Amino acid sequence: MRSINLFKEVTMKLALAAVFVLLSGSVALAVVGGGDITLTNKGGETVFSHKTHVEGAGLKCQGCHAKLYTNAKQHKAVTMKAMEQGKSCGACHNGKTAFSVKENCESCHKK
Repeated sequence: MRSINLFKEVTMKLALAAVFVLLSGSVALAVVGGGDITLTNKGGETVFSHKTHVEGAGLKCQGCHAKLYTNAKQHKAVTMKAMEQGKSCGACHNGKTAFSVKENCESCHKK
């Protein structure tokens, strides 16, 4: 009788542990927005983090996707000169809303 109860107890604990592992794994795999987007350019790799912008800066998806990136055709390469004129990332990274694209190169460009 004792061995049956012990077996049931161990089985229940293993089942609960398995459920916990499965649930925690799915949470770890969740990403904000489209996750990280890596762009390769002359200045080195640039990583755009949806998490940094959504959770860190408190931006809403529609803040960019309704104004700057309304469709797939607009997701094209953008020059630094265009960003300095307020296009793409430069719409917010102007030195007022967020750090300027004219400085802190290492914040975006990783060599």
